[in-house]
Amino acid sequence: MTGEPWLGLLGSATPLVGAPMAGGATTPALVRAVTAAGGFGFVPAGYRTPDAVAADLADLRATGTPCGVNLFVPGPREIDEETFRRYAREIAVEGEPYGLDLAGAPMVHDDDRWADKIDLLTREPVPVVSFTFGLPDPAALAALRRAGSRVLVTVTSVDEARAARDLGVDGLVAQGTEAGGHSGTHTPRRPAPPTSTLPLARDVAAATGLPVLAAGGVAGPADVRDLLAAGAAAVAVGTLLLRTDESGASRTHRDALADPARTGTVLTRAFTGRPARGLRNAFIDRYEPTAPLGYPELHHLTRGLRAAAAAAGHPDRVHLWAGTGYRHATTGPAATVVDRLTTPL
Repeated sequence: MTGEPWLGLLGSATPLVGAPMAGGATTPALVRAVTAAGGFGFVPAGYRTPDAVAADLADLRATGTPCGVNLFVPGPREIDEETFRRYAREIAVEGEPYGLDLAGAPMVHDDDRWADKIDLLTREPVPVVSFTFGLPDPAALAALRRAGSRVLVTVTSVDEARAARDLGVDGLVAQGTEAGGHSGTHTPRRPAPPTSTLPLARDVAAATGLPVLAAGGVAGPADVRDLLAAGAAAVAVGTLLLRTDESGASRTHRDALADPARTGTVLTRAFTGRPARGLRNAFIDRYEPTAPLGYPELHHLTRGLRAAAAAAGHPDRVHLWAGTGYRHATTGPAATVVDRLTTPL
């Protein structure tokens, strides 16, 4: 490789990025391991308090580990009380084994403490801040850039990429349909047609002229080489790190990734009310046909259920987020994954 286009954006030794996996999978230990192996890691701020994010940043700074932080952009309310109640009653039976009253759960719409997290990152800046689910407001973007951070936005189409470029961001994360976890679409009611990571990264780079991180479907070093050759400045991986020693993924999730009975991934909104890719399971089969859009309301509704099921070892009631390359997720140190994906480049 020549030119090292990722250096100006990430400052890392290799163009390999550890994706910010919210919900506990990405830990400070995982970020340290990815960085020590030459990559660049992101801390997920989604679903977490500002104090918890600050604690992770302090942990990483204590060891001299640079990192990025990923934020979820809050969106408008997508679901009404009647639709929420119908779905809560429909899935109520799933909570009964754990003593959960899902039918009576409150409908919660929040902004994930957006302003407090922006304030944190302007007081304690990191090299890179990325956004998922939409565009940050111009004031937040300006504040972060004044603090010295480079700003990225996740996009799932060329139109979203152009809107982000026009806002003045420093780079883009092109998330293909193969990616595990939540889709970063800015319009969940009107998502763009599914596009594979390679053509999306190529088209987004060509349309905007901005550095692009390609995310989704990476199974091995050939995928990394192909994405870089298509114009990506760097490549993000998440699913391939889920079974590593430093991952915070639950045992239930780790075991499901290696279970030969889990034969594929699907896009679902049944767990959180927003499209996300995970291993197909019984909950998805039962409720996807009737699940409404409604994030974060459905996320809050099922959060306790998913935690209880994961702790009990019940994978058919857990959001088993995974990209299409999940069969290639291995155990062992995260550094081994980074080395495998970047040697040789």
